[in-house]
Amino acid sequence: MTEPVRLARRVAEIKGCSRREAEQYIEGGWVKVDGATVEEPQFRVADQAVEIDGQASLLALMPITILLHKLAGEPPSVLPDRRARDDPSGIRALKRHFSQLVIPAPLPPPASGMVVLSQDGRILRKLTEDAATTEQELIAQVAGEVTPQQVQRLCLGLTFRDQPLPPVKVSVNSASQQETRLRFALKGVLPEHVPGMCEAVGLRLLGLKRMRIGRVSLGPLPAGQWRYLMPHERF
Repeated sequence: MTEPVRLARRVAEIKGCSRREAEQYIEGGWVKVDGATVEEPQFRVADQAVEIDGQASLLALMPITILLHKLAGEPPSVLPDRRARDDPSGIRALKRHFSQLVIPAPLPPPASGMVVLSQDGRILRKLTEDAATTEQELIAQVAGEVTPQQVQRLCLGLTFRDQPLPPVKVSVNSASQQETRLRFALKGVLPEHVPGMCEAVGLRLLGLKRMRIGRVSLGPLPAGQWRYLMPHERF
């Protein structure tokens, strides 16, 4: 029986590449052992059949970004089996896509809606360094009817921890005697400020949902599910 070795070593021998490149081919989901895909370079093989996909490319290891439709009251969670069936990206889901994900623009725990999770340093910098100029759109569900005066106060004149908040665009999205849905377009104001803003003008917040960050919107993504950010989408 052949002495077991790391799969990365075997792939490097077969492919005639460096050990690091072999690890990348494995992490990219291009390698099968006895017909089953293995994504762990440290996996040990002896006499098993090792096959490298003829279409293997290291481009599959580009950092990815995920859009999640977060559920209210739950922490952001990206599970492989919760990927949207109609995800148009065509990206193959890999184990490495679910590690080292950073959330650059978090939502308060009670809120729902779009959350960005990314491995891409460019996107992380965009959503942190340009946070004050990147618009976020949220829908706030409040109890009862809302007066024009309350809307006006939400737009201008509120403070947070004794500091004046930047101007905010607020409009009535829909209304009934029981509840009103307000559209907030925020720049330099965080989603966690919205509950306090509503309370300051005498409104009781029932729910808060983020619909958009910059030019990327939540769209029809089902609640609790996720999809990959498309290459053409820009925040």
